[in-house]
Amino acid sequence: MKGKFITIEGSEGVGKTTNINFIVNFLTNHNKEVVETREPGGTAAAEDIRKILLNPDSELIPDIAELLLFFAARSLHLENVIVPALKAGKFIICDRFTDATIAYQGFGRGFDIDRINNIAQWVHADIQPDLTILLDAPAEIGMQRAIKRGEIDRMESEEISFYERVREGYICLAKQYSDRFVVVDANQPLDLVQKEIIMHLKNLLQKN
Repeated sequence: MKGKFITIEGSEGVGKTTNINFIVNFLTNHNKEVVETREPGGTAAAEDIRKILLNPDSELIPDIAELLLFFAARSLHLENVIVPALKAGKFIICDRFTDATIAYQGFGRGFDIDRINNIAQWVHADIQPDLTILLDAPAEIGMQRAIKRGEIDRMESEEISFYERVREGYICLAKQYSDRFVVVDANQPLDLVQKEIIMHLKNLLQKN
């Protein structure tokens, strides 16, 4: 793969959208061809799956169905967007990837993480992010921000304890995969958040 795969992770309300826009602009200004995408989604069919997963009025979705829908969307996304872009030497900036599945469905829902990892190995084998930026903030603060944005979706409608487990999952992943994870305190002023992000992006560019 000639390109670079950057994922932005974090629970609700940590500022992913704002900072993804910042990252795209930063890399574009450094003459990188950038593809901005998201999960679940990124292709027409994967976006249809996203609607099912996030619709608060959806029929009851069992945990295993939720897990498999995320990976079905991911398979479409990888085959039709991510892998072709990386082969073409582009920078992929993706709002969430498999780390989110482990944090939400594994730690949040209590689904067996070994099983999640087995499915991940089947779906994307050795394709892993080159850099994962975890925007971290206390669950209560993140949810307050999410609620202020307006109408919340199905994945934003859990009890606060769910998001606390999700945050714990992300922190565990950051420790386990410290070679690619960086943790940025999303509870500090935005200019400081983005100053840290620039530092990590420059480190990645030096390796490119």
